Amino acid sequence: MEKDELTFKIIGCAMKVHNTMGPGFQEVIYQRCLAIELDRLGLNFQREQEQIVFYENFEVGTRRADFVIENKVVANLENVHIVQAKNYTVAYDYPLGLLINFGGLSLEYKLLFNPKYFPKQDKSESHNI
Repeated sequence: MEKDELTFKIIGCAMKVHNTMGPGFQEVIYQRCLAIELDRLGLNFQREQEQIVFYENFEVGTRRADFVIENKVVANLENVHIVQAKNYTVAYDYPLGLLINFGGLSLEYKLLFNPKYFPKQDKSESHNI
């Protein structure tokens, strides 16, 4: 599956959740709804995937991505800072990241590109739907 096709499917799932639920719910509600939609499309995903963080070969903590989809896209639903979302994309070593905001009147998302996989691509694309 090409990146454009995969991200199109993920964003479509997010749009369906936002159109059905609307804004104002806790993040975990949107996570559960998005998981249902991803599963309905038959996409492979993991929720709350944990990664160990190292500093000079010392384990210093962990972090979690909300979703890793098809082992190609890391998606976060919270209102994390864009820098943190880009960092997740690079640190998890996935080609693409999605930062999805269900909190507005319209769905907002940013498509993030890992420079390792897309050296000539802009770092991110913002969209309101």
